[in-house]
Amino acid sequence: MSVSFLGGGISGLPRLRDSRRRRISSYDRTGGNRDSIVVPVGETAILAEMEGAGCVKHIWVTIRSSDKWYLRKLVLRAYWDGEEEPSVEVPIGDFFGIGHGVTHNYVSAPLQMSPQDGKGFNCWWPMPYGRGARITVENQGGKNCEAFYYYVDYEEYEELEQGLGRFHATWHRENPTDGIPDEGMENRAWMFTGENPDGAGNYLLLEAEGKGHYVGCNVNVHNLRETEEFNWYGEGDDMIFIDGEKLPNIVGTGTEDYYGMSWCPTQEYCGPYHGLPLPGGKNWSGKVTWYRYHILDPVYFEKSIRVTIEHGHANHRTDDYSSTAYWYQTEPHMKLKPLPPVDERLPRE
Repeated sequence: MSVSFLGGGISGLPRLRDSRRRRISSYDRTGGNRDSIVVPVGETAILAEMEGAGCVKHIWVTIRSSDKWYLRKLVLRAYWDGEEEPSVEVPIGDFFGIGHGVTHNYVSAPLQMSPQDGKGFNCWWPMPYGRGARITVENQGGKNCEAFYYYVDYEEYEELEQGLGRFHATWHRENPTDGIPDEGMENRAWMFTGENPDGAGNYLLLEAEGKGHYVGCNVNVHNLRETEEFNWYGEGDDMIFIDGEKLPNIVGTGTEDYYGMSWCPTQEYCGPYHGLPLPGGKNWSGKVTWYRYHILDPVYFEKSIRVTIEHGHANHRTDDYSSTAYWYQTEPHMKLKPLPPVDERLPRE
């Protein structure tokens, strides 16, 4: 029996494969240079539709739109194996890793926003399917999307390997989170004291049922507290409840600790699996985005999972939170929570 010592990634490139590379893109079918599609108001465009077994390996998108908040008004969806309910349903900007309706150059392993000015979106999450796939974008804005350019790069197989979960992504927002007033409290006491042993009132990143594994999230915080006092938005512990746990066995020590950083960071940083592409302004004011991708350390579940994080220590803070969570699981999946109406998705100015 032969044994292979080749791993994945670049070390696995010598291995020959029985698969076919395919691409569906917005290229001009006449051979000209009009290499984009228009997505009219209220309409859904099918970006890619595949039959049989395969795996989406890469998605690239860039967009021209005069609608100010198009990144929250265009909704990306994906359906696997003929399902009627989507496994992916996320505003398009948030799906590619940064919320707030903005673009910004950054690099992570599964998601990137690339020059110019972060407007080249790339996704490398692998998305397998056994009986076909469909990827769409819906324009829920008030103006036509004038130019939507895209690639969907995928592989075709004779049959899909057994034991592969299907890719899922969901978006959530609490605007604002339910905190407690700071009036009459010394700032340090308000920031750092209090108890929350069971995660009551935590911000919900993900709730899913079935067998699978959670592979991470990006989170956007708009700091709403206006003060000259120490105004760090974090100190919230991550708490992950697996298979119906009443008390979590996976508990963290603070917001920046969960996304792999330390000491209330103010510096922009982007690593393969963790980062802070938008660190906020003075005294952590304004808009913040961070991410943590569990690519080397997925969080497994057999029946269900709830991924949560405190908004401030013991959920004291009242800020604008939004997030995208990513995971793989068996089908059928629990129906995704519907996206809120467009006006409830718009970023704060």
